Amino acid sequence: MRYTATARLLHWGTALAMLAIGILGLWLAWAAPRDEVFKLLLYNLHESLGMTVFLATLVRLGWRWRHPPPPIHPPLPRWMRRAAAANHAALYALLLAMPLVGLMATNAWGFPLTAFGLIPVPSPVGPDQALAPLLSRLHVWMALALGLLLLAHIGAALWHALVRRDDTLRRMGP
Repeated sequence: MRYTATARLLHWGTALAMLAIGILGLWLAWAAPRDEVFKLLLYNLHESLGMTVFLATLVRLGWRWRHPPPPIHPPLPRWMRRAAAANHAALYALLLAMPLVGLMATNAWGFPLTAFGLIPVPSPVGPDQALAPLLSRLHVWMALALGLLLLAHIGAALWHALVRRDDTLRRMGP
């Protein structure tokens, strides 16, 4: 059995969006362009994609609640099921929390967010020069944690396909 087409679309769409967000985040953190207009465009794209992932994650959770994952063949030992569940729970938690912390950091630095330059996003906090760096650091630490969880997720999927040779990867494949 495979995941539904909707679940696969949400999974791979989120993966592509997270790749773009990560590239933009690294670019802005380590090699931000000097052109202020272009830099603000990159920030807007990073933040807008983050908000999109937040919404997509809510949809994913709702979809998963109504459409449970198909069983894995052969079945996994209990410790593997628990490790996978813990990794997925942490991934979902960060996919929800990171965009909110990023939005609050943006607002605390004094910048409102207009998603993709079109949709105003309410500001949960106002400008706060003391809070802004704390939220920014938290966002970075969350990004590092998310990166490690994603490496574990991808590594486990490859291990299932190449070593264990079960249908874990095929269930989410195209």
